[in-house]
Amino acid sequence: HFPSELTAAIQEDKSVLVGSLLSTGDGIIRQLDEAEDRLWREALNLSIRLGSEDTFSTLMLAVKFDFRQIHEALLVAVDTNQPWVVKRLLDRLDQEKGNKMDVRSFSMAIFDHSIDDSQFAPGVTPLTLACQKDLYEIVTMLTTRGHAIPLPHSISCTCLECRNGRQYDLLKFSLSRINTYRGLASRAYLSIATEDPMLSAFRLSRELCKLSKKEPEFKPQYLGLEELCQEFAVEMLAMCRNQSEVSTILNNCDGDELDEQTFEEGIPTLSRLRLAVNYNQKLFVTHPICQQVLSSIWCGNIPGWRGGKTRGKLMVSLGIFFTMPFLCLIYWTAPKSKIGKTLKIPVIKFLLHSSSYLWFIITLLTESIFMDLYRQEFASRQQNLLHNSVHMIWVVGFFWGECKCVWSEGLRGYFRDWWNVLDMMALSLYLASFALRILILAVSHFVCQDQNRVKECAYFTQTVRDEWWQEDPQLISEILFAVTSMLSFTRLAYILPTHESLGTLQISIGKMIDDMARFMFVLMIIGTAFLCGLNNIYVPYVTSPYLGRFNDTFNFLFWTMFGMANKGYVDMPEFVLAEFVGRVLYGVYTLIIVIVLLNMLIAMITNSFQKIEDDADVEWKFARSKLYLSYFREGSTVPDRLLTDTSLHRFIIIEQKKNEPDYPPIGSVVAEGEDQAPYRLQVVKVLVQRYIEAARREFKEAKRKDVGNRITELNRVMGSLHSDTKQFHQNLLHRKAFALNSHGGNFLGKYITGAKNKFKNFDKNESMQIIRAPFQVTMHLREGVKKEEGMKEEKKEE
Repeated sequence: HFPSELTAAIQEDKSVLVGSLLSTGDGIIRQLDEAEDRLWREALNLSIRLGSEDTFSTLMLAVKFDFRQIHEALLVAVDTNQPWVVKRLLDRLDQEKGNKMDVRSFSMAIFDHSIDDSQFAPGVTPLTLACQKDLYEIVTMLTTRGHAIPLPHSISCTCLECRNGRQYDLLKFSLSRINTYRGLASRAYLSIATEDPMLSAFRLSRELCKLSKKEPEFKPQYLGLEELCQEFAVEMLAMCRNQSEVSTILNNCDGDELDEQTFEEGIPTLSRLRLAVNYNQKLFVTHPICQQVLSSIWCGNIPGWRGGKTRGKLMVSLGIFFTMPFLCLIYWTAPKSKIGKTLKIPVIKFLLHSSSYLWFIITLLTESIFMDLYRQEFASRQQNLLHNSVHMIWVVGFFWGECKCVWSEGLRGYFRDWWNVLDMMALSLYLASFALRILILAVSHFVCQDQNRVKECAYFTQTVRDEWWQEDPQLISEILFAVTSMLSFTRLAYILPTHESLGTLQISIGKMIDDMARFMFVLMIIGTAFLCGLNNIYVPYVTSPYLGRFNDTFNFLFWTMFGMANKGYVDMPEFVLAEFVGRVLYGVYTLIIVIVLLNMLIAMITNSFQKIEDDADVEWKFARSKLYLSYFREGSTVPDRLLTDTSLHRFIIIEQKKNEPDYPPIGSVVAEGEDQAPYRLQVVKVLVQRYIEAARREFKEAKRKDVGNRITELNRVMGSLHSDTKQFHQNLLHRKAFALNSHGGNFLGKYITGAKNKFKNFDKNESMQIIRAPFQVTMHLREGVKKEEGMKEEKKEE
């Protein structure tokens, strides 16, 4: 049975007494019931916390601990950061369970009633606890023994284990998931237990971001872990020391979830960087190393472009704008010439595409001017199709370019970018508008061929606009053309991220539009409520000329939001009660919509703008990186036109590629006598070693500073104690002891207790370091004790 004197012997570190208390006939004590099992477990935990090696060894030899006790002792050893205790416990665990130990059974502690009073949270295993504390030595020790952190099941999993966990204790089940993810997202686990730490951090970050939306109760915890994963990937990237390591990391294709995309000759794949963009890893993408790589590829070998003056860049852009057709012709005929290779540089490719789009906008403006000059002709059926369809040359080219983009990126990757959705909508409307114009001409031609359909022929050829049907194809075509013209000008915002100020403004506008979309949902609910109520009041009164009809009431309430409605519309002097209720509803509507909701919208927009401004550098660089990567792909060197993919052009490129030697792409690093994969693993291993060493140095430095700060604080307390006792002694000499009796009794005890609390959580090794420190702590204590004894003697004499 458990001896009552054992706890005191362990606290006093009397290993001989502990051994005598544990002496039995066969040398091994076996626990009998649950109460004693708890006592023996507490005794083992106490010896581990006190750090007494002799006492711990005596307990381990004399007591037969079961699986649960060793599990909790491991948690205590990890919590106190004692690797030697962890090793001893693991050896004992191997003896108890053998080599076929089921390390997953640690997670089953969630179903154990006996450890509900444990200080550790549900689902915390020794490995997860060591990972949360970033104890690299213990994590390495546990992983080499076969311990692992299994990835939790999906939040909506219906397997037997998840169902039992939810039914047994839902809170324990949720806390267990969070604690497991805390271990998975720790720096120690990502760097030691994963083969590709950076890729694992990306995937876990995306998973945690999804969980924050699926389980909003623990959203702050999941978002904190997601930020931790992003910071880890950035810190791993910062361990690179030369361009070779950077190229190996950023161009890694192993395990990436992206289809292979062919980039321009001389441009590396940057698959890891593209994966970071898809996973929305803004801190990683905007790191100076990634930005330097992107900027160097973007500018190519153009001298003086990076860091050049704005005036020079503007002159080059204007030259490309005016000479764009000739440059495209040169590339189509001689793509491997010096000018052709220069046009493949991403920044030149971007200027060519921007110039083409500007010419497209100019064409739309020109067509609008011609429509204004020849209004009578365009308002009738006699308009010429060629006069306002020149823009279709660009539209067909843009459509072909979007088809190639879908082919290269895939449908899912294509619609991931909202700019592609906008492009597809605009192009679809352009094609629909042009198709309706063609339909009008075709119908008029075939109808006029039939002599029995004279009226229909006259309608499609001679009628004026006032006599057209409301669903006339030409009316619909003109409306579609007007909407797509507006969208085409909006598309110019795509090039704004190239400039820092304009790019930040574009991101802010996009965020504001998102806020407005959410605000419109609330506005629609409240507006519909007042619309129905106010309209129902005036429906029975046909004498009201403005309200009582659904459309009129809607227009009245809509323009009220902008202060453009006449408040006299609600007046009905002959019906006092209905007029009073109508005025009250209209007043409440004005109060809620105009004063409350519109001001709330202004506050939301201001808040979104301020968030973007606070993190403007990261947001702008991330948007610019996505723009840069879109121009690194092979093809689309010149703007997409019908002639871009002609047989002649493709034949020239294929023939020239046949005669070229097969060189590895620039930026790829291959070690001598080795292939890319082993070299990549070597680079990853070196980065992990650097990261672990840096983390250990940081931990030791923080610990040293903490010890120094506590010693400094103790010196300050002792100095204050010395001065206060000196003042107290002087007061006694001046016969003022009676005034200080109420405060002087506990005076020294208060300071001594405060000094002890400063070192309450320190172990023995740290205490020895403090004792050996070159400070006069002992001298002050002795002086304090002597003065305390002197004061006691004086009190006795009095």
